[in-house]
Parts: sequence; structure tokens; C-alpha cells
Amino acid sequence: MNSITSIALSGMQAARQRLEVSSNNIANAATTGALPALGSSTSAYQPQRVEQHSVAGGGVATTVSPVDSAIVTAYQPDSPQANQDGQVAAPNVDLVTEVINQRAAFQAYQASARLVGVANDLDKTLLDSIGTQPKRA
Repeated sequence: MNSITSIALSGMQAARQRLEVSSNNIANAATTGALPALGSSTSAYQPQRVEQHSVAGGGVATTVSPVDSAIVTAYQPDSPQANQDGQVAAPNVDLVTEVINQRAAFQAYQASARLVGVANDLDKTLLDSIGTQPKRA
């Protein structure tokens, strides 16, 4: 596999990771929990984000980490997890941002897939031209 293809494949893997994390955030956007007491955690979904960074030699790698300020309070007095004020912990997921992230990941995946196709076409053209060279005596 040549470097162009490996770089494009790393881009496809990064885009897939971004799409997967964003989909999880959307799917769990309504998963609330009790507000955490000091020093404890909550059962509310903790949204994640993907950080993408370049790799020496070309390509990208991803790191999944929790979102800063992952929990916001929401008023749901009928929830069994609500405190005496009717507040619950809710994931800090912005659906508009997540849809934009998904669209960007989809377009990045498409671009990387096109690059893999172009690299394959270049390799085929090179092999075809080598195969049609006249043999030297």
C-alpha cells in the first residue's frame, strides 16, 4: 500500500470515528440522571468529542475524550431522578452541532474515499504503462 492510500485510509478511519461519537451523542441526548453530589458522578450520559491530530509520516489519528462541561441541569419534576427542585443532570449535547459534525465527517469520508480511488487509478495506469514497454534485447 502506498503512502497516499494509507493517508487517505487514516482519514476515512478518523471520519468514521467522528461519525460514531456524534451518533452516540445524539442517541443518548435524552439520557438524564440524578444531579451529582459533591465528589460523586451521575448516571446521565457523558457526551464525548473526537480530537484529530496529524501523525508523523502522514495521515491522522483520533482521540476520544469527554466533553468539558458534560452535564447541564434540566427541569424534569416528574423524573424519578429529580431532586427536590425538579432538577436532573442532562447531557450537554447540542443537536445542531452534532448534525453539522456528522455532515463534516461524511464529507471528509467521501473525500478520502475519492483519494483512494484516484491512487488506485494511478497505480493501475503505472502498471499498464510498464506492461506495454517494448522489451530490450
